[in-house]
Amino acid sequence: MIDSILKLSLDEIKKGYSYNPDKGIFTCLTCGKVFELGEMFSIGGRFYDASKAVQIHRQKEHEDILDTLTSFDKKYTGITENQKELLFMMYNGMSDNDIAGKTGVAPATVRRQRFAFREKAKQAKLFLAIFELVENKYSQRKEKQVEDELINIHAGAKMIDDRYLTTKSEEDKIIESLFESLEPLKLRAFSPKEKKKIVILSKIAAQFEKNRKYSEKEVNEILKAIYPDFATIRRYLIEYGYMERTKDCSEYWLK
Repeated sequence: MIDSILKLSLDEIKKGYSYNPDKGIFTCLTCGKVFELGEMFSIGGRFYDASKAVQIHRQKEHEDILDTLTSFDKKYTGITENQKELLFMMYNGMSDNDIAGKTGVAPATVRRQRFAFREKAKQAKLFLAIFELVENKYSQRKEKQVEDELINIHAGAKMIDDRYLTTKSEEDKIIESLFESLEPLKLRAFSPKEKKKIVILSKIAAQFEKNRKYSEKEVNEILKAIYPDFATIRRYLIEYGYMERTKDCSEYWLK
């Protein structure tokens, strides 16, 4: 979900749904339900057009968008657990004195934190404007090659570091050297080098369907067809945050 959200405008993220003018559809960010222009949607015995229906859907079917956004890891939000708690209290209309009483700090401490939030938001807004100008200009360069682009970081990544500083060109070379074939996917060797490991795991993770639960047997069968040492691949998929599983290992799913 985080990858799709980060591609949207700030306004769409805050609303909790996006609009595609080319296709004429509204899409809920949480569940992916689509509302197409021209259709009427029955909700609670009344009919609504797509733009109103998606708003009502958000209100009735899902938690507050703030809950969704703050549920993401700190590497995406930059917010600590303590800061998250404070933001929720502010969001719920609590005064500085009320927050201070609940958290055991002085009201002045709460005011300083609110000031810090405001200044951070100002910096973030200006940085976003600056970066978008630079990024748009860069993307318009005629000589810019797709190969220069950095690979995407998967949603479950547990530590963002130099392992992910890999270009599309480097990714292609790694895939070409380490995979015997792509259809069907066959891995020649599992490299111990971190950059190569990320590329390998990303390619293998793509063989699984999103929003589907797999038994351990099903996971093993899929991985065994790709590489003989399927247990190692399965362990790294979990360790590097590509997949999650239940404590008893009865179910696996993509993050």
